[in-house]
Amino acid sequence: MKILVTGGAGFIGSNFVRYQLEHYPDQELVNLDALTYAGNLESLTDCEENPNYTFVKGDIAEVSDIEKLFAEHSFDMVVNFAAESHVDRSLHLGNDTFIRANILGVQILLDAARKFKVPRFMQVSTDEVYGSLGPQGRFTEESLIQPNNPYAATKTSADFLVRAAHKSFGLDVVTTRCSNNFGPFQFPEKLIPLMIANASEDKVLPVYGDGMHIRDWIYVEDHCSGIDAVLRKAKPGSIYNLGGDHDVPNIEIVKLILKALDKPESLIKYVEDRPGHDRRYAMDSSKAKADLGWSPSFTFAEGIKLTVDWYLANKKWWERIRSGDYLKYYEEMYQSRLNN
Repeated sequence: MKILVTGGAGFIGSNFVRYQLEHYPDQELVNLDALTYAGNLESLTDCEENPNYTFVKGDIAEVSDIEKLFAEHSFDMVVNFAAESHVDRSLHLGNDTFIRANILGVQILLDAARKFKVPRFMQVSTDEVYGSLGPQGRFTEESLIQPNNPYAATKTSADFLVRAAHKSFGLDVVTTRCSNNFGPFQFPEKLIPLMIANASEDKVLPVYGDGMHIRDWIYVEDHCSGIDAVLRKAKPGSIYNLGGDHDVPNIEIVKLILKALDKPESLIKYVEDRPGHDRRYAMDSSKAKADLGWSPSFTFAEGIKLTVDWYLANKKWWERIRSGDYLKYYEEMYQSRLNN
C-alpha cells in the first residue's frame, strides 16, 4: 500500500502523516508539499528517518510536478490536504492563489488519478462550504452548500469537481468535511495557537466582533482517525461530516485559554469583525458514527489541555514561525542533500 498525501507539511496534513506512519508501519507514504507560508517541515522532523516516508517538494497546480510524481510511484490512494486555507488571507490578499491551489490544483490531481488509475481519491474539505447556521440545528451531509467567503467558495468548487469526476468518469472518490481543528503544530495565526502564544507572552488577544461566533471544535488526532475511517471504509462517492460535538462561542475558548495560563481577561481586545464572518457552525457526524463506527476519542477539555501543554513546551517551534526562520528548514535539511 502506498499513499500520496498532498499538503502533508501543513497542520492537519502533518498530523495525518504521523498518524498513518504510527498506525500502519508497513505502509509507504509520500508527502507532497509546495512549502508555501503554512507548510513547515519542522513539524515532521520525527518522521524523516522512517524508511517508509518520502518528502517531495512540489505544487499540485503544476502539471509537470504531478505527472512526474504519479509516473514514478504507483499510488493506491491520494489524500488531498493541499489548499490555501486562511479566510483572512482570502479576504485581504486577493484570491488568485486560492483559485490556483484549491480549484486548479484539485482538477490536476483528479486528472492524474484518472490517468494513472489510482484506486481511491480523497478530498479533505471543510464545514465552511455550508455557510452559516441559524441558532438551532447542525450541518448534515445534505445541508445546502452556500459558502460566504472566497476561501469557502474555492473549497466548494473543489468539492464539486471531485463529485463530477465520480459522476462523469467513475473515479472512486470520497470527501470529508470537518469542523475547526486544534492541536499540535497548528500555524500560529489560527485562533487557539494565536491566543496561547500571545497570552504566554502577555500580549493582547484580538477577538473579532463580540466574540460570540460559534464553532465546532475537534482535536486534530480525532480528525485524522476520522479521515482514515472514511478513506478505508466508505463507499465510492461518499461524503462524511466529521465534528467534535463541541460547539461554543469563540470568546469562551479565549477565556478558557487565559484561565489555563493563569492570565487576566484584561488581555482581551475586541476588534472590528471581518467581512462575511459566518455566525455559527455545528456539525452532525451521526452518519460517520453509524456507517463507519467512528467517533471522537478526546473531549474538548482533554484536547485543549494537551494543546496548551504542547505549545508551552514547544515555544521554539512557533517562535521560528513568527520570525520566518522555519522557511529556511527545507534549504538547510533537504536542498543540501540534493546538491550532494
